[in-house]
Amino acid sequence: MTSNEIREKYLHFFKERGHAVIPSASLVPENDPTTLFVGSGMQPLIPYLLGQPHAMGSRLVNSQKSFRADDIEEVGDNRHTTFFEMLGNWSLGEYFKEEQLPWVFSFLTGELGLDPHKLYMTVFSGDSENNIPKDEESIALLKRLFKEKGIEANDVDLETEEKGYELGMQEGRIFAYGVKKNWWSRSGVPSNMPPGEPGGPDSEIFYDFGTLHDESFGKNCHPNCDCGRFMEIGNSVFMEYRKTESGSFEKLTQRNVDFGAGLERITAAVNKDADVFKIDTLSAVIRKIEELSAKKYGDSITSFRIVADHIRGAAFMIGDGVIPSNTERGYIVRRLLRRAVRHADVIGLGQGNLALLVDPLINAYEGAYPELVEQREKIVQNIQEEEQKFRTTLEVGLKTTSLVHLSQASFTAKNSFLLFQSLGIPKDIIRDLAKERGFSFDEEGFDQEFKKHQEVSRTAIAGRFKGGLADASYETTKLHTANHLVLAALRCVLGEHVHQRGSNITAERIRLDFSHPQKVAPEQLQEVENLVNQKIEESLDMMREEMPKKDAMKLGAEMEFGVKYGDVVSVYSAKNKKGEAFSKEFCGGPHVKNTLELGNFKIIKEEANSAGVRRIRAVLKAE
Repeated sequence: MTSNEIREKYLHFFKERGHAVIPSASLVPENDPTTLFVGSGMQPLIPYLLGQPHAMGSRLVNSQKSFRADDIEEVGDNRHTTFFEMLGNWSLGEYFKEEQLPWVFSFLTGELGLDPHKLYMTVFSGDSENNIPKDEESIALLKRLFKEKGIEANDVDLETEEKGYELGMQEGRIFAYGVKKNWWSRSGVPSNMPPGEPGGPDSEIFYDFGTLHDESFGKNCHPNCDCGRFMEIGNSVFMEYRKTESGSFEKLTQRNVDFGAGLERITAAVNKDADVFKIDTLSAVIRKIEELSAKKYGDSITSFRIVADHIRGAAFMIGDGVIPSNTERGYIVRRLLRRAVRHADVIGLGQGNLALLVDPLINAYEGAYPELVEQREKIVQNIQEEEQKFRTTLEVGLKTTSLVHLSQASFTAKNSFLLFQSLGIPKDIIRDLAKERGFSFDEEGFDQEFKKHQEVSRTAIAGRFKGGLADASYETTKLHTANHLVLAALRCVLGEHVHQRGSNITAERIRLDFSHPQKVAPEQLQEVENLVNQKIEESLDMMREEMPKKDAMKLGAEMEFGVKYGDVVSVYSAKNKKGEAFSKEFCGGPHVKNTLELGNFKIIKEEANSAGVRRIRAVLKAE
């Protein structure tokens, strides 16, 4: 069964059970400066899990594009990928465990035909320190579901991974683990949660591939063992608690369900092969690598996996507007492509051939993600350019350092870090360069140099993301409203070619990126500033309306570049008493009620950000 078929089956299954199918959000988070990429299905839905009504209702389902940069170094085994799709369904205060667990069990065993004898479940063992009980309700439900399949499901209390390795399976089917494994909140374990933060127990689903246990991971195997026998394929989070000001926990009035399942991993389980790189979407790329290199997947399996994964991750990010660069998101794309170049050379793919992997990739995803088709030319061009740039760096750029001839001295901690810092050569590639030449690489020393560099950088950017829209503080909310006004003013002064190309709003300032081909003249900046202050004084009301996306577009509402919106959207307008709108934008909020709350608007700086994109920094001051 292909991943495309499984995705469609999942969406249809929950649509039949009253769920609205919502589109995947962009990999670039909207109004969240605290993270570079969307790394889970629930991340774009946090405001709704915290109580904000969703335009599509209280039952939602989708497949969300996700990316985790932390997994870059892990790619090469049979299960880790940087980009992945997360199947998800949510109940916003409606159904709970009694519906969720049977539905997921039915989908896996009925719709997908997974053998229930291969499924193992984990649940929350409780937290005595915070008086949160063991999840006996989920245990009882799961026992019933297995019994209906003729399986007697014993439950075993392991609490920790260490106990799992010590005690093993004990003929169990349902395993209870503690806060480190089966508790979810944005802040981690209950003791780390701030007052007001919601969280709850979760129930994970593991598929047993039946491989022999590798004792190098621990004496005995158990579901959370990393030896490869078990693979987590899904997780139901039951968000039912909130931490109080006193530090205790109380039940939420709105209990939510948040389910996430890795599409690649479920497809691997359905096809009874633990290697996720053999599923349809990734194997299409691997077949092309075999064709171009005249090698077989098994000849250089780690390098095949790295190239396939990194090309896929880079293509999806470029498709969502992230261009290779030396900073933030752009650096992650650059790092992926540079690692792909190195491993393409290991395989013998041939110089300049990475971009030839784009077509089979896009063909595998075009039905689910048509934006890849729309951005095909841009994706190919960026991959071609980045490969050439990196080859130039490797062949010529090294000569720009004092290390004209690579020698053992080139790979001391300081010199290795210089290669990373000045030329952007990732650590694993520097390690490979040393190994190829028979030199040792001071890994520990490199890490120490990197740590020192991080500490300096951290000091330099302290407070950079202080506040931010994620906290919805009053000062940040005011600046968010001002951001709408300044975009509208820029369009009035400079022309309708101006559109937002990104923003970062903290409690101290606005940083707005917008499309414009040249430097903004001082007199034009003054005109923008005056117009924003005029609209503040006109006492405009910030009005929120929900409407079909097509109607919002007819109104001329501005939308953020790279963000994928649903069929029903929220539009915020700044309107005068006659109902005339100065600003109209697709936006979920938050905003002040009236522009008089903002005070005085002041532009601090205007500068270039990238080709065709300018950046404004601005603040609000008290009258």
